[in-house]
Amino acid sequence: MNDTHPPTTAAAAAAAEAAERLIAEYRSLPPGSDRKREIITELDANAQALPFLVSVVADAEEYDLARVESTTVLRVRPPADPDLRRRAGRALLTALREPEEDLVRQYAAMSLAPYTSDPLVAMALDSTARADQDPLVRDSARFSIMEAHRLQEAGAGGP
Repeated sequence: MNDTHPPTTAAAAAAAEAAERLIAEYRSLPPGSDRKREIITELDANAQALPFLVSVVADAEEYDLARVESTTVLRVRPPADPDLRRRAGRALLTALREPEEDLVRQYAAMSLAPYTSDPLVAMALDSTARADQDPLVRDSARFSIMEAHRLQEAGAGGP
């Protein structure tokens, strides 16, 4: 199948079924289970799972490594749907603002480049790059700003 064509109905149904099965397994696991991170990795290329990944990033009670993995997926495969894309950017901002989750904050800052068309994201990223207390979060925000400019120049999103 040519990648420029939308998936067939059967392929979309299979992707939705696979996402539902993995999400159900994820939800059945204890809070700190490393299998949660593995499931996020398995959901990586499944567009049907993007709303779930957004919810994982936004939930401060979720397993931190599952949240980190979800931020990475959202950086590499930002949602095409404008509303879901806005929600993903806002979920990453929520993660960025959590003072106790340094690793999640670093990955959230690093993952915001595709979402900088949202003025709130752009302002928060700029502020974080200039003044965050954590130097690794600041560096991640700076990376994201450079990446946003690269994406804009390539015509793939960003500011």
